[in-house]
Amino acid sequence: ERGGRRTELHKMAAAGAEAAAEEEKRLPEGDPESGGDSDDEGDSDSSGDGEDEEKENEAEIQRLEEQLSINAFDYNCHLDLIKLLRQEGELVKLRRARQKMSELFPLTEEIWLDWLKDEIKMASENSEREKVYELFERAVKDYICPEIWLEYAQYSIGGIGQEGGIEKVRSIFERALTAVGLHVTRGTALWEAYREFENAILETAQPAPGSVPSPEQQQMLCSQLEKIHTLFRRQLGIPLLDMEASYAEYEEWSEEPIPETTVKNYKKALQQLEKCKPYEEALLSAETPKLAEYQAYIDFEMKAGDPARIQLIYERALAENCLVPDLWARYNRYLDRQLKVKELVLSAHDRAVRNCPWTVGLWVRYLLAMERHRVDHSSISEIFEKALNAGFIQATDYVEIWQAYLDYLRRRVDFTQDSSKELEELRSAFARAVEYLKQEVEERFSESGDPSCTIMQNWARVEARLCNNMQKARELWDNIMTKGNAKYANMWLEYYNLERAHGDTQHCRKALHRAMQCTSDYPEHVCEVLLTLERIEGTLEDWDAAVQKTENRLARVNEQRAKAAEKEAALAKQEEEKAEQRKQARAEKKASKKARKTRIGEKRKANDEDEGEWGQEEEQPSKRHRGEGDGVLPEEDMEVEAGLFGRSAPADGPAHPKEKASTSRKDIPKVLHDSSKDKVTVFVSNLSYNMAEPEVKLRELFGSCGEVAEIRPVFSNRGTFRGYCYVQFQEEGSALQALRLDRTAVEGRPMFVSPCVDKNKNPDFKVFRYSTTLEKHKLFISGLPFSCTKEELEDVCKAHGNVKDIRLVTNRAGKPKGLAYVEYENEAQASQAVLKMDGLTMKDHVIKVMISNPPLRRLPEAGRASPFPAPRQAYGARGKGRTQLSMMPRALQRQSNPVAKAENGVVQNSPATSSEPPEEPKKMSNADFAKMLLKK
Repeated sequence: ERGGRRTELHKMAAAGAEAAAEEEKRLPEGDPESGGDSDDEGDSDSSGDGEDEEKENEAEIQRLEEQLSINAFDYNCHLDLIKLLRQEGELVKLRRARQKMSELFPLTEEIWLDWLKDEIKMASENSEREKVYELFERAVKDYICPEIWLEYAQYSIGGIGQEGGIEKVRSIFERALTAVGLHVTRGTALWEAYREFENAILETAQPAPGSVPSPEQQQMLCSQLEKIHTLFRRQLGIPLLDMEASYAEYEEWSEEPIPETTVKNYKKALQQLEKCKPYEEALLSAETPKLAEYQAYIDFEMKAGDPARIQLIYERALAENCLVPDLWARYNRYLDRQLKVKELVLSAHDRAVRNCPWTVGLWVRYLLAMERHRVDHSSISEIFEKALNAGFIQATDYVEIWQAYLDYLRRRVDFTQDSSKELEELRSAFARAVEYLKQEVEERFSESGDPSCTIMQNWARVEARLCNNMQKARELWDNIMTKGNAKYANMWLEYYNLERAHGDTQHCRKALHRAMQCTSDYPEHVCEVLLTLERIEGTLEDWDAAVQKTENRLARVNEQRAKAAEKEAALAKQEEEKAEQRKQARAEKKASKKARKTRIGEKRKANDEDEGEWGQEEEQPSKRHRGEGDGVLPEEDMEVEAGLFGRSAPADGPAHPKEKASTSRKDIPKVLHDSSKDKVTVFVSNLSYNMAEPEVKLRELFGSCGEVAEIRPVFSNRGTFRGYCYVQFQEEGSALQALRLDRTAVEGRPMFVSPCVDKNKNPDFKVFRYSTTLEKHKLFISGLPFSCTKEELEDVCKAHGNVKDIRLVTNRAGKPKGLAYVEYENEAQASQAVLKMDGLTMKDHVIKVMISNPPLRRLPEAGRASPFPAPRQAYGARGKGRTQLSMMPRALQRQSNPVAKAENGVVQNSPATSSEPPEEPKKMSNADFAKMLLKK
């Protein structure tokens, strides 16, 4: 590669203007990129398929242009349009498309090189060459790209035949060395190209063989030799890869020994290179975006303290991490505080906001930098207008950018004059800011972003302190209070302090009296300030009036607080009583359940005695677990009903297979969980109650994670599966691997896999593995159709960036809820997706897209009553089960006395109707119950 470049440079430098002109005119015929016409034979061979493809491309070009007219910030749409136009040879449209994209976004090295090569082919006249030079100047400003600088220098060599051509080439090479000559891995190519150019000039200056050079020629030869010597010495003093070869080349080329100073600088650069090599190797081996590796490199260079090297490593990092706002912010801060070079600082700020327009902090720093370097007012206002159209993701961002601009306008005003153009512009901007937040921002975010009216407060301060216009300040504060701020004591005290400093006592007293009546959070503070004012400046009548009003107001406040405290205490007591009642009810239910089991034997005996009277029993299905079947009675109640209606199966009839399984599982002894094996155990839940042989199913599922030692499904007392189990492995690593199976679909339900943790010992342990805070690179999408699949959503989202993960939210049964979380590589792509996808229609559903920021969960405070009344009876997570319904026939229920309760068919007298204590109801057998029903 080096040899080819050297030969080319030699030829171009020696040939001069004629070679440059030939290079410009050289254009391959039939090249579709140059717009050349194809030969007739190719046209005759073109088929109908080619025409169809051309029509499809034209239609696609039209569609892309319409899309960009709707959303000019669609980056991928710009790329697709440029690619199609280049393919079709539409050079005029191609140039226009590239121009529009470059105005909105910094272009990558590949896009610039393609554009430059196309323009170079079409530049045949000097005026067109100047346009290419202008294009190169724009290209080198976007990013630090050694290849673009090298292409720029080589292209400029073609114009050395023009007046001042050689000096122009040298100027471009010097600028290139300043920009990227310190690049450890790619800087060597530029140094060598520059040297080869100077060597080519040296060869053209050599006298003809056999002739004696004139003194002028001899002087020019010496001057040219010194230029090449200087380039070698400069290069050898910089740590660059392969610098040993450059040193050997210098030794071979130079007829004189290398100076001791150059050798010393060379050895010093070699030592510096050894220090840089670990960071360069880390960059070579790391995967994109290499942000951590670049940050380590930056820290290393910051300690060394060389501004040029610090700037270069920042630029290298930004070329690969151009969408990282924090990196731009650190770079701009360094330039603002250390280098302070106007061109460098403003260029970096401009590139920062073009790469990350959604970050308000970059815009604010840009405005400050422009003001710091005394940029004209119209340019600053233009940048501010661009910031308003940047599409910030939070309402508060607009408040921040408006405040920065208003601060700038305030610093322009000379307040020693009563009126000025700048002052009127400031007031107009304040009014526009208030209206903009009310109309534009509130319409988009459903909030203004400025609930405390900080912009109006600052406006009032400017009017009161700097303009001595207290009347305008009072009007502004009156407007602030009407926006819901009158109930806050701190807002009234802020206004009072302004009146105290720039108003009069009468307005201070009036403000405090209003505040005392309106404030609902801390009226004591307002009362205290009012009494202090009257103590210092008021008359006796003012003092008496203030004392009376404050006493009355504080009495009402204390009364209200006492009532609220009583109400809260009553609610708390009521809640405690209800909790105690629920506890008692559970205890009674448990006791009755235990007594009920002891009566089962008696009921069966009664059924056997009455068998001859009631006939043979028919087979009935056993009760399944609640949620597994509808309307199936429990086992003991089933027997009661079979005895009543004569449908019992024979005693020696075949048993139901599920009854056998349940009975066999009831006989299995219970195994207590060993907490010492929690590290090798995972807890699996949300499984289907209907799962047959859960041990076999789960062993097959978790076998891929490692050797399974034991699987312990949990069954109820009736022998039915309860939907969760413990899976114990031989090794801890297998348990960690099993956690990755969390939310895997098993029989149509998401299976939950979590670590086995005793929550009695670790009450703060949380199983939820997703973030509950703001994630700017992740989107929350709502309103999705329930039929939307992960693949369909990915097809929509990937058009706006690289999608890392998509999670469709489902309920415990695995049914979709119409919600999803989409994770992008960075917040830039997420922000673009919000702008483009919010309000999109999918399968007749309008979706809402926003940055993921889940609301905080409000946990109930200890000792604080719930604002909602407690339910009359606590049921399970699935509501009131069928087995909780009363089994008493409707004919025996008394509608006339809703207070009375029935148990086993005997109605107890209400305490309101009988003063005697109720008799304990007689326990009845199935036969007694049947006889009583027949009598009715």
